[in-house]
Amino acid sequence: MEFSESLKKNTDFKTVYKNGISYANKYLVMYVFKNNQNKNRLGISVSKKVGNSVVRHHLTRLIRESYRLHEKVFNSGLDIVVVARKSAKDCNYFEIESALLHLGKLHNILNKE
Repeated sequence: MEFSESLKKNTDFKTVYKNGISYANKYLVMYVFKNNQNKNRLGISVSKKVGNSVVRHHLTRLIRESYRLHEKVFNSGLDIVVVARKSAKDCNYFEIESALLHLGKLHNILNKE
């Protein structure tokens, strides 16, 4: 399995939003769309409604790190967009990690390892 890249282009985000399947929990929303590649591409979106730039970047780092540490359990060939909700602004790493894995289970994109 290849390591993941980042989704950077607005058109890629729009494609995932329009064609992907979404599930949500208290802290995060996850959109998943097959990308016909051998690796995953992760996009993270944190709105200004969540907080100032310090809060937004902190949440982005938490989400990216929790994905990075569990990257091996995610199926490959997916575009994944994670959107942080307002309630996530006061979360610690373990709550974000738990929310991310919960959404992975809902999407059935976790390996059975």
